[in-house]
Amino acid sequence: MLTVAAWSVLVCGLWLWGREITGVPPSPAGQAGGVVVPGLPAAHAPLAGALPARVDVPAMGIQAPVIFRRLDAQGAIEPPPYESPGTVGWWSGGTLPGAAGTALMVGHVDTKSKPAVFFGLSTAEPGGKVRVHRADGSVAEFTIEDVRVYERAGFDPAKAYGPRIKGRAELRLVTCGGTYDKAAKQYTANVVVSAYLTGVGARTGTAV
Repeated sequence: MLTVAAWSVLVCGLWLWGREITGVPPSPAGQAGGVVVPGLPAAHAPLAGALPARVDVPAMGIQAPVIFRRLDAQGAIEPPPYESPGTVGWWSGGTLPGAAGTALMVGHVDTKSKPAVFFGLSTAEPGGKVRVHRADGSVAEFTIEDVRVYERAGFDPAKAYGPRIKGRAELRLVTCGGTYDKAAKQYTANVVVSAYLTGVGARTGTAV
């Protein structure tokens, strides 16, 4: 049975406030948000830039086309259109997925009547894979290093979306979380999945 929030329209700003979030100071090397995560693979060298076409999260059954999004008047990334809840939005003003820096992708958690593309994002686990199919025919494979819920009160976009380790190719998948505030017509938190590049392959091959 769906939760109450799953039947509500997602209203979720990333609160970038027009800041260049990919240029903030990194965390100490070898750490994920200040917490060492053992057993994860080494980072792959960043790739040449290429536009994203599709994002897959195998553990969740996600295979979603990527559309390009900009910042709205409030400085938040525009989410995908409500009539396209199965799509993922990539901030086209930021880093290309696979290139050095932090690429940002956003998606709805639900619609008025059903779950949307990132409904299960909060259940992601370290070690899981995220594959971004790119326009040059390559597939950038990212490994999830942590999943965090950031409350909207006191939200720090640099901490949530900034690079963890300088020079790495990183990825953030973002949706809404917490509880749905009916009065404010928005969720109380953001779910942020952090991943980093660990492999690359062709669309018909296996990442190495």
